[in-house]
Amino acid sequence: MSVRQLRDLMSRVARLEKRAARFPLQGVDLSGRDLKGKNFSNTDLTGALLIGADLRAEANLSGANLTSANLMRANLTDANLSEANFTDANLSYAIMRTVNAVNASMIGTVLRDAILSGSNLSGVKAKGANFLTSTLDSVIFVSADLTDARFRWSNLSNADFSNADLRAADLTKTGLSGANFTGAKYNDQTKFPLGITQAQLNSMIKTP
Repeated sequence: MSVRQLRDLMSRVARLEKRAARFPLQGVDLSGRDLKGKNFSNTDLTGALLIGADLRAEANLSGANLTSANLMRANLTDANLSEANFTDANLSYAIMRTVNAVNASMIGTVLRDAILSGSNLSGVKAKGANFLTSTLDSVIFVSADLTDARFRWSNLSNADFSNADLRAADLTKTGLSGANFTGAKYNDQTKFPLGITQAQLNSMIKTP
């Protein structure tokens, strides 16, 4: 096989992989599978079972639809989750260190006991999300919609909530050492821990 033929073959394989990644996989059971580095960009994974799946090594789930999917105990370290839809999905106990989840939808998502250290959740829509007892140190929540979200007992040290919407959010019993709240919105329904500093409160904007 000539070099040119080999290149053509590799190009065809790449195109087929790209098409396969977009094939609808609603309800598929991929629990426990080794999916490191796989490309699921824009794939419909509604209701999929990915319990304990290994999605490390920059697996690509950007733009994927994971509505009501179950990713309990999945490992998504360094995965690309930008603009993915996790509405009503279960990510309890998931390992999500340093993921890119910019502009993802996590409305009503359960992330209880998840580990998201160092992840970027800028612009995420997480109204009513459950982050109870999660590890969220150094997470970037810039301009995120976190209304009604629950963070009770979570570690939020050095998290960046700049310009985030925290109205009616529950941050009681959280660790907020070094957290940045510049320009974040809150209201009378927002619950803060006793340890929040006056400087952190003063940097926020109270709204109705």
